Amino acid sequence: MARQFMKGNDAIVVGALAAGCRAYYGYPITPASEIAHAAALHFPALGGVFIQAESEVAAMNMVYGSAGMGVRTMTASSSPGFSLKQEGLSYCAGAELPCVVVNIVRGGPGLGNIAPEQADYFQITKGGGHGNYRLIALAPNGAQEMCDLTMLAFDLADKYRNPACIMADGITGQMMEVVEIPAAKAALVDHGTWAVDGTPATVGNLIASITLEPENLELHNLKLDAKYKRLEAEEVRLERYHVDDADLVVVAYGVVSRIAYSAVDRARAEGLKVGLLRPITLWPFPTKAIADLCATAASFLAVELSTGQMVEDVRLAVEGRRPVHFYGRCGGMVPGGDELLAEFRRVLGGGAR
Repeated sequence: MARQFMKGNDAIVVGALAAGCRAYYGYPITPASEIAHAAALHFPALGGVFIQAESEVAAMNMVYGSAGMGVRTMTASSSPGFSLKQEGLSYCAGAELPCVVVNIVRGGPGLGNIAPEQADYFQITKGGGHGNYRLIALAPNGAQEMCDLTMLAFDLADKYRNPACIMADGITGQMMEVVEIPAAKAALVDHGTWAVDGTPATVGNLIASITLEPENLELHNLKLDAKYKRLEAEEVRLERYHVDDADLVVVAYGVVSRIAYSAVDRARAEGLKVGLLRPITLWPFPTKAIADLCATAASFLAVELSTGQMVEDVRLAVEGRRPVHFYGRCGGMVPGGDELLAEFRRVLGGGAR
C-alpha cells in the first residue's frame, strides 16, 4: 500500500475517490480550500465531474441532483459555507439521498476567523435545517482518519440513504501526516430501486422531499425516525483509552482528543486515574458507552473548542448520576497539554478554577 505525506484536506479527496465518488460540487473557503483544489485536479482526471458552483447553495443543490441519479457525490466547505447548505441538506434527508458533506470548522459566529473551532457541533448533530431529520456525523482526529472516515461516510450514506458529514477543525484539515493510500473499492449498493438516471428502467422512480398530505408526511417522518433508531443501535463508533479504572473520564473528539491523549498519559504518570473516551461518530453519539462508565467513574470532563456544546450530550448520557465538568477554548484558541493536565488535577482535587 502506497504512503504519502499530505494535508488532512487532501486526504479527504483521496478517501472520496477511493470510495468511488466521482462528482464534486463546491466553492473554495479557508481553511477548506485545499479540498476543492484537489478535487478540481483529480476528479476530472479519473473521469469524474468537478464544478465550482456560483454559491454554496447551488453546490448543495447540485449534490441533490447527482445523488438522485445514484452517483456517489460530495461537497465540502467551512462554517459560513456549511450554514448556507442547510436547506439543501434537509431536502436530501427528506428525499433519502445519500451524499457526503465535509465541514472544516473555523471560528465563529458570523465570518469569525479562519482558526480552528468545534462550535458547529450543534448544527451538525442536531440538524441545522428544518424538519425531523438527522445527519450521520463523523469526527476524524488526523489525516489518516480524514481519508478512512470519508470512505466510511460514503458507505454509511448509501446503507441508510442519508447524508453523512465529516466534521473536522481547521488544524486537522491543515496538518500534514503520512497517509496510507487505500485501494479503490466499488460501491456495493444497488440504487436501481429508487434512483432516477434517465433510462426506461428508472422512469417510475421519484425523487422528492415534498409530501403534501399530513397523514403521509407523518408516515414518512416515522419511517425516517425508525431508520435513525437503527443507526443509533448499529453504527456508534468510539475509542476508549484507560477508561476501565478511571476516576475521571475525559470526553473529547477531533484535534482536542490528540492533545487529551498525551495529557492523560502525563496524568497517569502522576498516579492520577484519568481516561479518555473519544466519540468518532458525533451522531449517533456514544450515549450508552458513557452511561455505562457511570458504574466506575467518579466524574466526567468534556473538553471542546467551543463554549460548550457536546457537553450537553455527555450530561444527557450521564443523567445526573455523576458530575459532568466542562473545559473549553474558543475563537481559535487551542488548549495545550499543560492546560488540560492542570484541569484534570483541579477536577480530581475538587478545587475551584
